[in-house]
Amino acid sequence: MLEYVKVILSKVSFDKMLFEKELRKAIKSLVAEEINELKNWCYAKFGHVYLNILNKCFLTVAAQN
Repeated sequence: MLEYVKVILSKVSFDKMLFEKELRKAIKSLVAEEINELKNWCYAKFGHVYLNILNKCFLTVAAQN
């Protein structure tokens, strides 16, 4: 599932709102270990473009744990 999510996020990365929507959906569908791996991957790949979105989405995850 994680690899599929990475493909989807890569494909929608041209659109800020769509990227955030798909990231939120992905976070809901993955288990904690996969979320950590996704987080690392997202910051490495999209951190320079979507840092605010990543911080907002993954902060929500941290608050739930």
